[in-house]
Amino acid sequence: MVSEIQSQCDIGAMLYNISTITLSIAQKRWRRAYFSIYFSNTMLSIAKISRFPISNIVAGPSYTALKIIPNPTNPNHHSDQFASIDQADLTDLVKTKDLEILHKFNGVTGLAETLKTNLDHGIKGHETETRKTAFGSNTYKKPPPKGFVYFVVEAFKDTTILILLACAALSLGFGIKEEGAKEGWYEGGSIFVAVFLVISVSAVSNFRQEKQFDRLSKISNNIKIDAIRDGRRQKISIFDVVVGDVVILNIGDQIPADGLFINGHSLLVDESSMTGESDHIDIDTIRNPFLLSGSKVADGNARMLVISVGMNTAWGKMMSSVTGDSDEQTPLQARLNKLTSSIGKVGLLVAFLVLVVMLIRYFTGNTEDENGNREYNGKRTDTNDILNSVTRIFAAAVTIVVVAIPEGLPLAVTLTLAYSMKRMMADQAMVRKLSACETMGSATVICTDKTGTLTMNQMKVTKFWLGLDPIEYGPDPDPSSDINMKVLQLYHQGVGLNTTGTVYSSGSTLEYSGSPTEKAILSWAVTNLGMDMEKLKQDCAVLHVETFNSEKKRSGVSVMKKEDDTVHVHWKGAAEIILSMCSYYYQKTGVSKPINHEEKTRLENIIQGMAASSLRCIAFAHKQIPKGTNYKTLNEEGLTLLGIVGIKDPCRPGAKEAIDACRSAGVDIKMITGDNVFTAKAIATECGILKGGEMVTKGEVIEGEEFRNYTDEERMEKVDNIRVMARSSPFDKLLMVQCLKKKGHVVAVTGDGTNDAPALKEADIGLSMGIQGTEVAKESSDIVILDDDFASVAIVLRWGRCVYNNIQKFIQFQLTVNVAALVINFVAAVSAGDVPLTAVQLLWVNLIMDTLGALALATERPTKELMHNPPVGRVAPLITNVMWRNLLAQAMYQITVLLTFQFRGKSIFNVNERVKNTIIFNTFVFCQVFNEFNSRKLEKRNVFEGLHKNRLFIGIIGVTVVLQIVMVELLKNFADTEKLNWGQWGICIGIAALSWPIGWFVKLIPVPDKPFLSYLRGWF
Repeated sequence: MVSEIQSQCDIGAMLYNISTITLSIAQKRWRRAYFSIYFSNTMLSIAKISRFPISNIVAGPSYTALKIIPNPTNPNHHSDQFASIDQADLTDLVKTKDLEILHKFNGVTGLAETLKTNLDHGIKGHETETRKTAFGSNTYKKPPPKGFVYFVVEAFKDTTILILLACAALSLGFGIKEEGAKEGWYEGGSIFVAVFLVISVSAVSNFRQEKQFDRLSKISNNIKIDAIRDGRRQKISIFDVVVGDVVILNIGDQIPADGLFINGHSLLVDESSMTGESDHIDIDTIRNPFLLSGSKVADGNARMLVISVGMNTAWGKMMSSVTGDSDEQTPLQARLNKLTSSIGKVGLLVAFLVLVVMLIRYFTGNTEDENGNREYNGKRTDTNDILNSVTRIFAAAVTIVVVAIPEGLPLAVTLTLAYSMKRMMADQAMVRKLSACETMGSATVICTDKTGTLTMNQMKVTKFWLGLDPIEYGPDPDPSSDINMKVLQLYHQGVGLNTTGTVYSSGSTLEYSGSPTEKAILSWAVTNLGMDMEKLKQDCAVLHVETFNSEKKRSGVSVMKKEDDTVHVHWKGAAEIILSMCSYYYQKTGVSKPINHEEKTRLENIIQGMAASSLRCIAFAHKQIPKGTNYKTLNEEGLTLLGIVGIKDPCRPGAKEAIDACRSAGVDIKMITGDNVFTAKAIATECGILKGGEMVTKGEVIEGEEFRNYTDEERMEKVDNIRVMARSSPFDKLLMVQCLKKKGHVVAVTGDGTNDAPALKEADIGLSMGIQGTEVAKESSDIVILDDDFASVAIVLRWGRCVYNNIQKFIQFQLTVNVAALVINFVAAVSAGDVPLTAVQLLWVNLIMDTLGALALATERPTKELMHNPPVGRVAPLITNVMWRNLLAQAMYQITVLLTFQFRGKSIFNVNERVKNTIIFNTFVFCQVFNEFNSRKLEKRNVFEGLHKNRLFIGIIGVTVVLQIVMVELLKNFADTEKLNWGQWGICIGIAALSWPIGWFVKLIPVPDKPFLSYLRGWF
């Protein structure tokens, strides 16, 4: 045994004496590994010959066991400093939640040292790229997006398109066989080209929409989180989180990566998105320090150490297999699909009748060819001629179906939604659910928060009362001259330790982080009370924390003063709630006095006076507890009031105008706030929710508790009259939304907190705040207001109405074309046995109205007039009486003119059949062009108002006119047209231009309130 040890020592000595100058980094690493193994084996050998057990010789491991992965191929790689860490071990650590593995890493502290992370100051900012290279980025692989070919294939799946292609193929075959390749391809080839053009335009539109939704999805997923880097708290993108980061978690945050709990208070995590378990999980240092990516913080706050990111987390793997569904069907799209189906049935019936009539006329010998000869002569007619004629008749009937089915309606909805989403993004509103765009147009009530929505969320302490004494500060405050030092120290504890904010010193400047309220109080305490956060943390230790939430409206902390081991409880929160917990109050001299009835009344008057000046009132209270008392249960009685501060949060400049705009649009505004009733009243008056100078009637301003205690019948009776609800809890907000919906209102609700999630989900439109909103609130909402401004809520309302209005414009435009085309072709087919508009011409008209028309009318921007109309009801008919009036007038005019041309055109214009049909086609197209202008305004007679602002509309009209000229003048074989002279062009345009004066006069005709075709309401 001794010789074995001697031989090992000899080998070790030999390796030790080898020069390391010529060794590579990887070889040096292997040399160190060998020495570790060699040392361990030597110690074991000694133990075998010793009478002492190994445990007495080696008390415990003084090293961390990690897998060593050599990298001989690239020894100078910049991630070598992490090469000894196996990512699989880190991934399994959180995945299995194995405390034994964590202990092998020497706990969170040991793992942080291994990852070269300072738990107090975080990582260095310049290390992020190195860590991304070593451990991966916090992104996940996404399934490839749908390409252009996918949408082309989808367009080909349309049944009518496939039938038309079959007709085109037959026509092409018969034509080439009959007239030769040079002349015979025109008719069939023209149909092919027209169909492919329709498919291409449709595919391009859908492809662009898909790309836009993908871009919006990326923006939506780019969550901002708080992390500590270079010793300071800063906002970073969730995609920039790296292994080793120290991340700060608060209520409502999404956990950005897999990690470990460093420290925190009362942390509860919702892991339902990962595990399906609805119960909240307690997180602590000892029993369960594991944090799963994708989970949500339900309560408390903490700091976490990131150990796995991106595809190394279960969340990343799950998300990589999930595809974003941009095929979401909105309620309006569902209604339009029903309308499309109903119109399609009528179109099929007309097409079938046209087919039957034309076949009967053909086989009875009542049709003639271009030379005036009978087309069918019984057995003498060639079979190819019969098949060619039948194919042409069949194609004409199918084309009528194509024109009759308003396929452009769903496309128009998609286009207008995509366009409005893009524009709303520029107007500080990000749409998460498409249906919210259109639903917002029907909103009748908006329940809004106060802080940050109606106010600027730029808070500053402007008043301070210490007991019954107001404290005033000059430009150079000297707090020690006014306030007793003992009271001042208690203030430092109550402000600096009972907070979720931080103070970071950067040279001569100080940076404050946290919520606006926390930042305002910290700034005040540092500037006016001389608080030193670093010294405070050194002098005191936090024992237990009760975190703030919107139900309790207060937060508490127990701290131990290291100097004398005394334990102090501090509470901070809504002034009247904290006051109710106090039995004493401090004077600025340091004397504690009991609060009697008279003094309590004076303190309440101080709070009401500050609140009436639009100040948010926050009170501080304190109590020293005896040693040995359970400090985890904070005293809530017999406290001593330290003082009250008043925080000013100015009203947003555009809030009053936005509220007035909503009111003029018939939308009621209700303010729901956690502030006391006096502050709520003052802000509501300043913003215009309550009229200044008018007496507030009973029931207009109430508190949440009062509303909660009403019976169901009382709530339903009084809810409409409520303008302001103060001291409300999230449950009160949910209760109000439910009451309003039961009364038939379409309700929009703003919210920013985790507890607002039920109300945001319950509302017809949930509006979360992009700056102050938690991730839970954002995920529960339909639209995110990026700047937290109520003015943006009013803009969303206007866009919602614009979406609905644009769809109605397009319906009116398209149905006019549908009615005119169907009647003209049906009457012509029945009476003359032929249709004046060929398959190619009808496909061109279909392209004009389905795609170009949708693009032109769906991209109209919202106008001020939209906010002067009442909200659109939930079940209001899509086709209003105004629309019926407009479209029937235009359709009747077009039918009258074009049927006159059909039966008397040759004699009126002294032209042949082909030129007559060209004039009919040209006039019909230009009627749609001019009617497109009429459709811009459903009720206003000036259809040119704002036209110069919509360049896309002007461009589409220009493109349509140019292509029509090309169709008539240059593509006569393709479009089955003849060249027209100047006089004929003038007649076509002149007849079509009469659509404008007709539209102007028709809008003078009043319409009844009862809907036309009300008996068919079920169809529409």
